[in-house]
Amino acid sequence: MGSAARARTITILGGIKMTVINGKGVSIVPGDWEQEDNKMAIKVKYFNKEISRLEKIAKGDWIDLRCAEPGGVTIKAGGDAIIKLGVGMILPDGYEAHIAPRSSTFKKYGILLTNSVGVIDHSYNGDNDQWHFPAYCLESRTIVNGREGTLIQKGDRICQFRIVENQPSIEFIEVESLGNEDRGGFGSTGRN
Repeated sequence: MGSAARARTITILGGIKMTVINGKGVSIVPGDWEQEDNKMAIKVKYFNKEISRLEKIAKGDWIDLRCAEPGGVTIKAGGDAIIKLGVGMILPDGYEAHIAPRSSTFKKYGILLTNSVGVIDHSYNGDNDQWHFPAYCLESRTIVNGREGTLIQKGDRICQFRIVENQPSIEFIEVESLGNEDRGGFGSTGRN
């Protein structure tokens, strides 16, 4: 028994409309993003049709991203890899995405994001601009073909992202004194 198609229209900034049926955009219209009911609708391209689609969970502000390597990826301890995440997006002007490891990523896989946090600006939105996770394997978690390393399978959740507004335009003004009392230097809040 099939279910009825759910159709709705989203009004894009500037008054242009886009038809969405069962969560998929049917008519592609000019403009980078849509907004309805205070929700930003982002156009997403999936580079791997077999990975789970992005979804915002009810709790938390970050959205999980998954390994999209066709056969998964094995990284030996002390090695690195650029792991495909299988998505590309058009972010609105004035916004960027921040990518960070999930809290369980190191525990499960022994890997770190090599640049600590990934920043994707709105201009990284071409048809081949796929998001990646540059990983460094610090500790082995599995043995594959007799070699220690870590195995990350296609579909494993390895990182998360959020979309944030760019910082405002700023101007730096050089001064001789900041005019405030010193806090005590780097690490001054103590250990406990």
